Amino acid sequence: LLRLTQLDTRMKLLEPWKLALIGLAVVFFMALVIGLLVYFLLFGKCDSLAIMGELYVLGVYCCDLYVMYKGWNSPQGQTRSLTSVFNVMLVCSPDASGVVVELVLMFEFASNDNRAALSERIKSILLRRLQTNTGPLEIDPSTFKFSGKFLDPAKSVLSLIGCGIRGSKSPSYTDRITGGVSAQDGEWPWQASLQLNGIHRCGATLISDTWLVTAAHCFRGQLNPLRWTASFGTVLRPPKSRRSVRNIIIHEKYTNTSPNHDYDIAVVQLSSPVEFTSDIRMVCLPEEFYVFPHDTTCFVTGWGALQNQGPSINNLRRGEVKIIGTDICNRAEVYNGAIKPGMVCAGYLEGKIDACQGDSGGPLVTEDRRGIWYLVGIVSWGDECAKPNKPGVYTRVTYYRDWIAAKTGI
Repeated sequence: LLRLTQLDTRMKLLEPWKLALIGLAVVFFMALVIGLLVYFLLFGKCDSLAIMGELYVLGVYCCDLYVMYKGWNSPQGQTRSLTSVFNVMLVCSPDASGVVVELVLMFEFASNDNRAALSERIKSILLRRLQTNTGPLEIDPSTFKFSGKFLDPAKSVLSLIGCGIRGSKSPSYTDRITGGVSAQDGEWPWQASLQLNGIHRCGATLISDTWLVTAAHCFRGQLNPLRWTASFGTVLRPPKSRRSVRNIIIHEKYTNTSPNHDYDIAVVQLSSPVEFTSDIRMVCLPEEFYVFPHDTTCFVTGWGALQNQGPSINNLRRGEVKIIGTDICNRAEVYNGAIKPGMVCAGYLEGKIDACQGDSGGPLVTEDRRGIWYLVGIVSWGDECAKPNKPGVYTRVTYYRDWIAAKTGI
């Protein structure tokens, strides 16, 4: 795996010269990879090695690129076919000063070769070529950082992509959950539906290939995992993927009769891992010390009702909301002191956009300056839907970060 960070100082619509530079960059990387293949094909096909790294390239804006080559044959008269010699995946997301790019390269080689020596050899070739032959790209050599990782051949190359990366273009920010249009495929790939006896009950968020985080109140009186399933994709029927549930863990201090909604968090273990695709990926979890300031732009997603007490819908929707400070949310005319440290308010005091019934357990996310998405909150409670002075209240993920780690190892 080779991970590259590419920066662009002008975040504008693509101009012809930028398109030309993108083309040159792609040609350069393909030439680099093919050069490496000439070396590795001498060793035949057995195991897989990925090289991970970072570097900065100035002056080029790019968008998603997916390239896959297959079917190379081993030289020296051998007939062994390299059926997946390398995969290239380039994912771009905006940064404060440019664009972050992640590039995945995977190579196969003979299992009887020295893995450590091969890994060092790849790094040496990459560093030398990137320092001496980058064409029109301006690369800062001080940013080179490479590491190698040997892969499980059963895993998809998409599993190497980190958390918080979406598979679609930027959304139009006028949509809302309580009205508006459906989300696009890949726009919120960590969103899951928790279904009781096949019927949508709550939202949830994918935090690894086997774990979801959601709200504890979703499981009131229904803790038998055999009755639950999780589905993925923007449409409930038919879903992109579906998994049964192995285990449900709710917070030990949560009680069904709790009047203040404290400890409204649970984690769900799937019966088998999901395969990451452009439509199914995990979100990033923030560290416990991270603070999301007042007025931070966030998005809440779900299949919940479009109005109070309405039915759930089949197509995923999204709403843009702002974090509201706890001091404001605890005012007498808002929630009158009911907001505790483990909660966060988001929405608008004038109403208009909010989560609603059926959105419970779903994600409240925000994007950092690199274009990586983090889970801020879990849809928990509120006074009806989109009422003035009654914004949505969410379980604050940073407050329960240690608990999540203790239960899931994430």
